Amino acid sequence: MTAAAQPPFSLYPELDATALGAFVSALESGDVTGLPTARAAEVAEARALAVFTRGKVTGADGDLLDTALWRHTGAQPRPVIVMPSPWTSLGWLAYAVQATLFAARGYNVLAYSTRGFAGSEGQVDVAGPLDVADGSRALDHLIERSTGPVTKIGFLGGSYGSGISQLVAAHDTRVDAVVALSTWGDLGEAFHENSTRRVAAVQALLKAAAKARLSPQTQSVLDNVLTGSDVRGTLRWAEVRSPFTHIKELNRRQVPVFFSHAWHETLFPANQTLRMFNELTGPKRLAISIGDHSGPEMSGVLGLPNRIWTDAHRWFDHHLKGIDNGIDDEGQFIGEVMWSKTLEPRPTWPSVTEQLQRLYLADGGELAPDAEAGWTATALCGMDTPATVADKVVESGYAEMAGRPKVYLTEDIDRTVAAVWTADPAAETVRLRGTPRLRVTYRAANPGSTFVAYLLDAAPDGTAPPRHPRPVQRPGVPARQPDQRGHRAPGHGVRRAARPPPDAGDRLPRPLLRRCQPAPRDAGLHLPGGHPVVPGPPPRLMPYARPGGPPRPSGRAHAPQMTHGGPVRLQARPGYQLS
Repeated sequence: MTAAAQPPFSLYPELDATALGAFVSALESGDVTGLPTARAAEVAEARALAVFTRGKVTGADGDLLDTALWRHTGAQPRPVIVMPSPWTSLGWLAYAVQATLFAARGYNVLAYSTRGFAGSEGQVDVAGPLDVADGSRALDHLIERSTGPVTKIGFLGGSYGSGISQLVAAHDTRVDAVVALSTWGDLGEAFHENSTRRVAAVQALLKAAAKARLSPQTQSVLDNVLTGSDVRGTLRWAEVRSPFTHIKELNRRQVPVFFSHAWHETLFPANQTLRMFNELTGPKRLAISIGDHSGPEMSGVLGLPNRIWTDAHRWFDHHLKGIDNGIDDEGQFIGEVMWSKTLEPRPTWPSVTEQLQRLYLADGGELAPDAEAGWTATALCGMDTPATVADKVVESGYAEMAGRPKVYLTEDIDRTVAAVWTADPAAETVRLRGTPRLRVTYRAANPGSTFVAYLLDAAPDGTAPPRHPRPVQRPGVPARQPDQRGHRAPGHGVRRAARPPPDAGDRLPRPLLRRCQPAPRDAGLHLPGGHPVVPGPPPRLMPYARPGGPPRPSGRAHAPQMTHGGPVRLQARPGYQLS
């Protein structure tokens, strides 16, 4: 017997190409046989208002882009929306349902497959100059085919298309508003977060693009991330593809931007998007939810009720149509609390953080309220533990959305290869809202060491769902500040853990004594009473052995050394979730 064929890897595992194809066929023919009742009604409504056609747009370098157009036939002035496709072989088909819903609300809509994907010619440029030019060409095509005056213009994209949408808006002054779902702000940081290569994320991108046609430059850059080669060249390549690089233009024109993101995003970690969001000065809104890449908005892609897509429609209705629907009065930020799924709006991101609690790493594995000098903690280097941020890129996020977070058995974490500090159990429920930070001085046998720190909520039975995974960081490089949201229940304790990852990334020779300040990622939750808080898997400070080499002797975390910047401390800021 032969093993059953495995379906192609997708960053959007819930997308059903057959169902979406049937929906499009019904748009063309009017035959809704076999469609769910809701989809059949959407097809009928859209066909009564607009004409759907497939076509081609001549993009940059003369490459033909595969498109779908929803066009109203009257001479009435109306706004338009352009939708660059996600990173998928489905191309524009992924937007079929939502583009139809926008058309039913009075928009002319053009969705297109980005170059190198699906039916579009050319090669994948990863949101480079060719993709930006393609977006403007697609807009030209849509305007030319609109039978009435175009009032305002929006760009909307999910995942890959979201970055392209921001970049087109930064370069094309005709764009009036943007919706960017599961997006990035700094592509260089997404690939080299805290100066550590994000190998699993790049491997996932390559697997998902198995049917795409990557340009030689794109293939070379992604290969370099995997091998740790030419880091500076990769960062230069990423800079022009980062919306953050072009933020001055977005701010000059005060372009309204709506972001959606996930707390445990494994492709484009939330910190770099949050930095982009914080620097925007025009109208803006950020929704961060439980899950991973594109998970929070995926049900809406399929046509099911979805609050992210509802807000995307409201965002365009307000900024493109001028409808007073209240979205501009609801605050700039809304977060979904883990694991209650409670939605918490805030006027601004800084207002999420209400107070600061500081705990100190102390001798004996304690997280203490006061600093203690003279202690040392030692851990064997180069050995992994069961503690990981996610078992699978993207897929683990769907388990979180279903209420099944990854749970660690803290006793299974070998204390010889991980340093662990644990706080006293909380007497009452603690609401964690903010950016946890770890500051520590350590000495490593390997001068090019890397370590990972985790923050866990430890239950009385020794289990610990992650509250705040810390990105891997090369020593001596300041970490970006992530954001997380959460609650700590009475009786729970915080435990911090640090360890080196198997794919720690490029390492450059550095002095042996380093102070590290890795920052956690965004999140939101309640920690039950009676649980001690445990940093990460217990914070393990461990220099990572080079691939294929034997474990290094040890790494040591030291008590505060004032010559290296002050006390060793863990900071947890209310307003973020620890994951």
